[in-house]
Amino acid sequence: MIRTWRRFLWLTAVAALLFYLVPRAARVLYPLPYIDIITLYAYREGIDPLLVAAVTRVESKFYPHAQSEQGARGLMQLMPETARLAAEHLKLPYQPDLLFTPEYNLRLGCWYLAELLREFGDLPTALAAYNGGRGNVHSWLEEGSWDGSLQNLDKVPFGETREFVRRVLLNYRIYRFLYPHIH
Repeated sequence: MIRTWRRFLWLTAVAALLFYLVPRAARVLYPLPYIDIITLYAYREGIDPLLVAAVTRVESKFYPHAQSEQGARGLMQLMPETARLAAEHLKLPYQPDLLFTPEYNLRLGCWYLAELLREFGDLPTALAAYNGGRGNVHSWLEEGSWDGSLQNLDKVPFGETREFVRRVLLNYRIYRFLYPHIH
């Protein structure tokens, strides 16, 4: 666990140094497609657009037609039932094919991410819920298999969820470093 955490910190430090030395090249490697749409809906939901960009990069690499084997769709890789819930809350029509439309997907995804942040109260647990399911995260917290902290992320039962949280947080740090004017 400590070795993994040290490795994560080391990689973050190396990435920060590289991006400090070569910011223009780093922006090529870390672009912000759809930033106008992301900013619009992130601000509307009261969340950082760079966090949305980090989630989108990790989920789909900004490819609007991404689809997972599990059925998640679009830029923010929304499951159809999650998207249906978001659309109902936002009083939008729900159409599964619209999940491949950047504006629709980002609008629903921003609402859902903001909802998880409100529900869980902190970034690591909200991101874990985004990837691993809110019910699973509630169970992990209640049964004590994970305390919700970043320091104990290795105790998250799903390896994919652990890596998702790590990758989003790393990308979020990089985006905040490269684009300090967006917040």
